[in-house]
Amino acid sequence: MDCRVLSIQSHVVRGYVGNKSATFPLQVLGFEVDSINSVMSTGKARCLLQMSFTSFMRASNSTKSASMTTYLQVLELMSKRTPLLLLTGYTRDVSFLEMVVNILQELKIINPSLVYVCDPVLGDNGAMYVPEDLLPVYRDKVVPVADIITPNQFEAELLTGKKISTEKDAIEAIDMLLAMGPHTVVITSSELLSPLGDQYLVALGSQTTVGLDGTKKKQQIRMDIPKVDAVFVGTGDLFAAMLLAWTHHHPNDLKTACEKTVSVMQHVIKRTISYAQDMAGPGIRPSPAQLELRLVQSKVDIEEPSIVMEATVL
Repeated sequence: MDCRVLSIQSHVVRGYVGNKSATFPLQVLGFEVDSINSVMSTGKARCLLQMSFTSFMRASNSTKSASMTTYLQVLELMSKRTPLLLLTGYTRDVSFLEMVVNILQELKIINPSLVYVCDPVLGDNGAMYVPEDLLPVYRDKVVPVADIITPNQFEAELLTGKKISTEKDAIEAIDMLLAMGPHTVVITSSELLSPLGDQYLVALGSQTTVGLDGTKKKQQIRMDIPKVDAVFVGTGDLFAAMLLAWTHHHPNDLKTACEKTVSVMQHVIKRTISYAQDMAGPGIRPSPAQLELRLVQSKVDIEEPSIVMEATVL
């Protein structure tokens, strides 16, 4: 049977962000992907000329709301093929985000085993880059119905109200998020000090599984990821998509799923940096255009990633 993903997130004309960053890698791994675009942009970054569906519909003089239009699109898709997985990412509109919850509820009626992977895109580095009124919707409505969430440290702090300064704080925040509803939480990046030194980023994850006898088992992992002196867009979207794929293939093994996810990221980033430096020339810092993710060129690494990053079980 087809393993079908419904992906609801942003779209860019050029480059790899949102659905553009998620669709090709998922297809390479054998997933059929239906995509709905929450935000459209003509630039590489979502902050450039972004247009929400609401403003798009107004510009088109349509009497239908954006959320209703998208809702009808999804209903049409559901009538033809039911997804096994739902992936959501960046959006700027409260009504659109609430509509996602309604869609999930209807999908769960049709397919109770559907898995929902949510990247709660709120901000980074201490600043929100979406309207603040999205936070309570994520916290109170979206996270409780998600199966897997992938916040960064700042987003985990926003969702829990807990400041993260140590690994212990991070684990406690993850436990708070797990208590809200998801069975898997991965803090994709943090400012925590790695045991390997300040040249590494720390990612932390926890997964609760239930055995056939009803007993619960928790697996907690940490990954120390080399820092890169470059700014990319679309890496968070790629991470969420790859975690969706590898947790689907390894549903009870977060360690393996994260190792494959992060290894894919490392292969793509390494290839992207090498290409960008060649294009920029010696001693010249690559431009954002030159740092567009080299996803198509990384097809083999996406499909069969050699493990270059190992996770530590806590």
